[in-house]
Amino acid sequence: MPGENMPPESLHREPVPAVSIEIANESGVDVDEADLAALARHVLDGMRMHPLAELSVLLVDRGTMSDLHERWMGEPGPTDVLAFPMDELRPPPPGSGARGDQGAGGEPTSPPGLLGDVVLCPEVAADQARQAQHPLHDELELLCTHGILHLLGYDHAEADEHTAMFGLQDKLLATWRSARPQPPGQAGDPEGQKGTG
Repeated sequence: MPGENMPPESLHREPVPAVSIEIANESGVDVDEADLAALARHVLDGMRMHPLAELSVLLVDRGTMSDLHERWMGEPGPTDVLAFPMDELRPPPPGSGARGDQGAGGEPTSPPGLLGDVVLCPEVAADQARQAQHPLHDELELLCTHGILHLLGYDHAEADEHTAMFGLQDKLLATWRSARPQPPGQAGDPEGQKGTG
């Protein structure tokens, strides 16, 4: 019979589109942009965000970060990470089983949207990485995760918020780092990447 050897209907479904993540490095520091994009995807998947959500990660130099920090936060000097939310998207409630992409009939449960911008300063991150005695790469991953959580509405102004946000940040980074091989040049390099500052 024709079609007898056809795969089940479920194999003909369209692939779920991935979160759109744009990385722009204007910092002058060599950064593994593909790895930062993969980390951001991991964080957004872990938070079960809609697969069509959009995120921008911008890496800037110390002077640009100082300007942004003063203009938007009213504080002098550079900082490590700033987050500028756009559509105020939030992850689905814990335990809902939803990923923010499918309802009972497979339709989206929440509209896709623009999460916003995470701005990182690799020069400040390098200083912090040296103090923490871990690689710059690890510090940028931590800051990127931290910025994404801010975009999703997490904060750390109060003690309970701090506990929740940093606990989630640690969990997301642990699952990320356990699921991938260590980046080249990172093993045994507590000083971080060379040539960062």
